Formats: sequence, C-alpha cells, structure tokens
Amino acid sequence: MAEPKLSEIESIHLSLEDESDPHSKGQGGANLPKGPTHVYVLGELVPFPGVVFPLVLEDDQECLLFDTVHASGDYVGFFNQDVLARETGPQFGVLAKLLKIFRLPDGRTSVVVQCITRAVFKRRVKTKPFLTALLEYPRDTYEHQNSIEALRRQLKLKLEEYIKGQPQIPEEIQLAAVNIDEPARLADFVAQNFIREKSERLEILEQTSIHMRLMLTLEKLIRELELLKVGNKISDDIQKKLETTQRQFYLREQIKAIRKELGEDTENRSADIEEFEKKLAQIELPEVVRNRVDSELRRLRIVPLESPEHGLIRHYLESIADLPWNKTTEDIHDLSFAQKVMHEDHFGLDEIKQRILEFLAVRQLNPKTKGGIICFVGPPGVGKTSLGRSIARALGRQFYRFSVGGMRDEAEIKGHRRTYVGAMPGRILQGLRFLGVKNPVFMLDEIDKMGRDFRGDPASAMLEVLDPEQNTSFLDHYLDLPFDLSQVLFVCTANVKTDIPLPLLDRMELVELSGYIPEEKLQIAERYLVPKQLKEHGLQNKKIKFQKRVLDELIESYTREAGVRDLDRQIAKVCRKIATFVVQNIKSKTAIKPLTLEQLAQYLGPCKYDRDTYQKRPPCGVALGLAWTPVGGDVLFIETKKMKGTGKVILTGQIGSVMNESAQIAMSLLRERQSLLSLPDKFFTENDIHIHFPSGSVPKDGPSAGVTIFSALISLLSERLIHARLAMTGEITLRGEVLPVGGIREKIVAARRAGIKTIILPEKNLKDLEEVPDYIKDKLNFLPVSSVSELLVAAMSE
Repeated sequence: MAEPKLSEIESIHLSLEDESDPHSKGQGGANLPKGPTHVYVLGELVPFPGVVFPLVLEDDQECLLFDTVHASGDYVGFFNQDVLARETGPQFGVLAKLLKIFRLPDGRTSVVVQCITRAVFKRRVKTKPFLTALLEYPRDTYEHQNSIEALRRQLKLKLEEYIKGQPQIPEEIQLAAVNIDEPARLADFVAQNFIREKSERLEILEQTSIHMRLMLTLEKLIRELELLKVGNKISDDIQKKLETTQRQFYLREQIKAIRKELGEDTENRSADIEEFEKKLAQIELPEVVRNRVDSELRRLRIVPLESPEHGLIRHYLESIADLPWNKTTEDIHDLSFAQKVMHEDHFGLDEIKQRILEFLAVRQLNPKTKGGIICFVGPPGVGKTSLGRSIARALGRQFYRFSVGGMRDEAEIKGHRRTYVGAMPGRILQGLRFLGVKNPVFMLDEIDKMGRDFRGDPASAMLEVLDPEQNTSFLDHYLDLPFDLSQVLFVCTANVKTDIPLPLLDRMELVELSGYIPEEKLQIAERYLVPKQLKEHGLQNKKIKFQKRVLDELIESYTREAGVRDLDRQIAKVCRKIATFVVQNIKSKTAIKPLTLEQLAQYLGPCKYDRDTYQKRPPCGVALGLAWTPVGGDVLFIETKKMKGTGKVILTGQIGSVMNESAQIAMSLLRERQSLLSLPDKFFTENDIHIHFPSGSVPKDGPSAGVTIFSALISLLSERLIHARLAMTGEITLRGEVLPVGGIREKIVAARRAGIKTIILPEKNLKDLEEVPDYIKDKLNFLPVSSVSELLVAAMSE
C-alpha cells in the first residue's frame, strides 16, 4: 500500500473533521469495539486522532482486508511497524473508521479512513488471513488544570508565530489553527501538522496525560520554530546574495551595452590584455619577477573588468612594466669634461671638486665598485644640491632629487603594502620609474632632518637603500620583488653632521663644505647670481651692470651668511626695482645707467649690518670670540661689567650649561690671579661681575668661549685693551691650559668674512689649518697658545 503524503492527510483532516464519527467524541466509550479488530501496519506514517487521510492499496491482500472491513462495518487499527516490533512497553496506535472505498482509473483501489482515538495493542488473536488483535482505548487525563491552560496558551502563541514565519502553509491549516482551542485536540493538531520526526510523533502519541502531551508538543514546536528562524535567516542571506549577484550581472550587462554604444566595446578587453602581455614580454625581467608577472596576468584575465581587483592588478603590473629593469644611460668617462663642468657650475671649492674627480676616476676604472655614498655637509646656501647636479652632468646621467627632511613614515621610502587602499611604491622606485633608467644620480636632501614616530623609522629603512651590500636586492613593500639599486649613484646632503643617524653616517663618506668669504661671494655674484637674476627678470638685453663696489656693499652691508642665498634674494630685489623702472619709462626710452651705491640704498633701504663693527678696537672688558653654528661660523662679542655687590657672578644671553661652566672656570682662574691684578682682598666679596653674551634671543653653548671670557675679564679688571681686529677660540682648564676645539674651518671663514686680521687659537688646532685653503687663510695672522699666560701676552696691549 502506498502511504499518503502528509499534505494529503492535513487536507482531508480539515475537510472532513466536522464529519467525524460520534464515537470519537467520547474516547474510550461503550460505542468503541470491544472484540478483536483488524490491524493495519503502517511504514513511516504516525497518524493522530481526528485526522482523515486516503490510502492507495498496492496488493490484493490489502484490498481484501478493506473489503472485509467495509462489508462488516468494522473498525481497523493503525499501528506503526516500529511500535509493533517492540518487545516491552505499551504499543500505541490509533483506531480508525473506514469512510469510503473506490476504484481508481488505473485499476488500483483507494480508501479514505478517519482516525478516532488512541489505541493500545494488547494481544494477537490471529494472523491469517489478516492480523487481528484485541485493543484497549486509554482515556485522557486532565490533571493540573491551570498548567494545562497556561501550556495551551503558550502553544497557541508559538503556533501563530510559526505560521507567520511559514507563509507557504495552506490557508486551511492556518484557519484550523486559529479555531482549535480544546487542549487535547490542539496538541494532536500541532503534532500531526508541524512535528516531523517519527520518534517525536510517537512520543506525543503515547502520552495520555494532557499536561505532558502539551508540554512535549510545546517543546518540539519551540525547537521547530528556532530551526525555522535559522532556516529563514539562511534563506534570506542566500536570497540577498543571489539578488546582489543578479543585480551586478544586470548592471554589468548595462555597462557593456553603454560602452558598446560609446564605441568602447569590452570585447576588446582580451586584445588589450594581449597587448599588455607583449609589452611585458619585451622587458628582460629576473626569473622571480617573471613568475610573479605571469601569475598576475592569469588573475587579470579571470577578474571581471568592473571589479576593483582588476584595477589593482592592472596598476601593479603597470608599476612593474614602467620600472627600468634593464635600461641605463652610458656614462661619460672624461675627467677633463667633468673638471670643466665643475668649474662652470661652481666657483672655489677646489678641495671638494678634487674629491669628486677622485670619486669619478675610481668609478671609471671599476664601474662595479661598491664605493661609499658621498654626503655633502655644510651650512645652507653653499651649493650642496648644485654639486649633485654637476656630478650628474659630468657623468652624463639623469638627476633626481627629493628631500627626506621631516619624513617620519618609512613607507615613504619602502612603499605601502598592496592590501592598503591607495597603495603605491616608495619614493625610491617612483623616482626610477619617473626617470626611466636604473643608473641615475639620486640626491637625498636634508638627510640629517629625518624624523621617526609610530609609523616607523625612515632612517632604518634608508639603510637598505644606501648599503652597497644590501641594495642589490632592495625590497619595496608594494612591489614585493627585489630590485637592484647598486647602479644608482646616491648623493646626500646635510647641515649638521652630528644630527645624521649613526648607522647611516657609518655608510657615508663625508665631504664638508665651509661658508664663503667675501671675495668668493663677489666672484659667485658676478659669474652666476647676477646673470641668472637678469635673465629671470627679463633684463639680460638691457646692458645693466652691477659694479664691484655695489656688489661688495651688498655682501658686506646687506647680508651676513655662510652661503649666498640671501645675497641671491637681495640681487633679485634690486632687479625687480630696475624692471619696474624700465617698464615705467619704456616710452621715453631713458637710458639705464650703471647701478650706484645711492640707488642701492634707495632700493634696499638702510644698511642691515655695520661692516666696521668688528674692525673697531673693543673697549676694556669686551672681547671677540669665534663660534660654530649649524649654519656656519660666526663672530660674537663677550661683554663684562663690574659693580658693587656681594660677590655674585651674573650670566645673561641664553647660554647653555657648558658655557656656564666655562664662565665659572674663568672666574676661578681670575681669583687665582687676584694678587697679580693688584685687586683688593675683598674685591670678589664686595663686587658683582656681570658677563653678557649679545644676541640674547639666540641660544649659545659650548666650551670654545672659555679663552674669550677669560680675556674679557682680564681686560675689565686690568683696564687693558684687547687688540683691534682680533678674535679667539679655545677651551680653558682650571690649570690654565688651552685645549683644542672643533669647527676651526668654519670659524676662520667667519673671521675672514668679518674683516678680522688676527686669530688666537689653541696650539693643538694648528694641524686643522692644513685643511683650510690658502686663499681663505690669506691676510690672516694665527697666534697659537697653549696656556692662559700665552693668551694674555697675545691678546693684550701693554
């Protein structure tokens, strides 16, 4: 026999429920059969009382069974095969009444039966021709009335919630669920229509306690409700995903149609990729790079054109294709040409030019040499960057410069990883990509001003760039492939050597540049600055002349710097004034006369600096010292005064701790010589000494002012003048020795620029004079001293 589907049982249950046999209304009553009843064994089906369902009979034995039941008007018991197979425990089923029997068009027989009440299989009576058994009909028990009502309400609420979550449930089922209120019938109705597992249905069928039946049914329904919610969520997610996919497909098709109308047919995509592949195939790439390119090209063919991933892959491959993996420029191996270029671009700097020629000569003899990195160190405006350009021109290489000053993110050097939005290669590879060759001159400007923060340490990242042992396989984060930087000639610049990170300093060869003296500035102005500014202001054809005395006045009275940047700005300012005059008098065709000192004062205003400041003889208690600053050497006054007081030493001028200690040492040496100076016994307890360092807003520190402080104090107390145009530098000790100091070259240049004629310096610094060019030392007199006694003899007049 073919068992009916559950949906068929539900449908008939609803349509025939009101026509159920009156006997069913009194389960266990006298109208139920008391003798043997025919038994029909079901497979998977577990029906409940109140259900009406059809059965299609498959064989003659089943047809004979129901013909007999129909003829005698008997009942039939329905028991699940698993229940009858039990050896212990009650065997529950249902008692059913045959309502109708009829023949189907295909010749088979169908019956409609109505389940009336629960039945328990007691014992077999006979097995042939049909299974016949005695059945018992247990009564439902209604204990815990309040609990039953509460359970009924909860079951009703959960049933309504379940039905709302299952819109496909037939309308008849929904109506029946609303109209059933009797607890026993409600539990059987829910179990029949909404509980799927056979074992759970059997468990509910075997419950005669209405309280327990409702409890079990509610528990099973709640579980089914949770599964329904999870299933609905999964279904909704899948539906949304499908809708998104369908929408994207639809939009892509629209885009294709639009592009086709615009003449941008995406069918040309394959041809575009093939052309891109040919471009990459023509580049000689290392094996590891070629493997990565092939892998990315395969991905590019698969990823849709509209996908963001397509653009990322394309940009990555374009970055690889644009890099100069095997493109170089041929070097010019001509030292005479290099020397000519150096002289054309720069005046003076003979020692620097010679060092650059030596560097180029070594590279000419051994192109594969892993020579050190050149680092030009010097004050601003002395030509460090232009020297890098001259090197590139002398070699016939391309030049690229970028400033690393203030750089705090190492990704600026090594790039960003491709996982970041807007990722790109670092500045090193960007520069090579821009130039298109792998052997340019690369200038890293202001390398002493790199910073560091939470984003990384650019100085550490720079190690891989500048180290000849590592940069043969430089790894950029974006590219994630090794690139050979060994053919790049790196040139660095810095203002202060001590600010360069030590690991970087160890990998570079320092070439120090000093400031310019007035004679050098005059030559630079005549040869380079004036012609450049005349050209930039459109005055090159106006026969304008800057006389030497005018340029000299510009240098001495309007600028005071180690380099020539301010001088360049002042010349530009004069050119602007002249350009304005030319335009205003263009119709009158007034002839332009050579620039005079009176016109210079008119254009630039009063002099900013007094050129006689350092040339006059200082009064008693004042001495000139030489100082080193990050922007070059400088000359400074040290002033002293004595006054009635309590023996205090007053220091002013924003000095540091080291200079403060130098002043204390000078005072100790002064006290030691109290008798030699013929000072009263109570002089240092009844007088205050004030030591001032002018330019009070400028911080000052260092030990080299020791000799100057001591000389100023001796001049003050002995009332002896210090020689005119004399400056000094050196550190003093409590034993009266004069120790060597640094920055001699910069200090000499500053003295020469200020018009100083005599310089007192420590005897042990004489060796530093060998590094100073003769044209700088020219017209200067050097007095070496080793003790404060020699210092006083050299500095003081009789």
